[in-house]
Amino acid sequence: MIDELKKMLGRESAAEPDYSELLRKGAMLIDVRSEAEYAGGHIRGSINIPVDRLSASLHKLKDKKCPVIACCASGVRSAKARSILLSHGYENVYNGGGWHSLQQKITGR
Repeated sequence: MIDELKKMLGRESAAEPDYSELLRKGAMLIDVRSEAEYAGGHIRGSINIPVDRLSASLHKLKDKKCPVIACCASGVRSAKARSILLSHGYENVYNGGGWHSLQQKITGR
């Protein structure tokens, strides 16, 4: 059951990617929460594109081969964002889950 949930949320691989390394290599980090949520705290260097505006904002993510890491509050909206991006031809899209936990994975704190 847990494996099925991971697949639904775009976290199907057993080994989680090294998000720090992806960012060092030029991955884009998008926070798909609302503007108000983003203003209340976010990962430095992330860009805010609310999930409900993602399809209309694809021009901000020009290179479909560039890795994209999506995050939100819990991983649900970032899973939806991952699906949207994959359906538009983006090749390397990761569901980073909740931004707090992703920040800890990136910074180690």
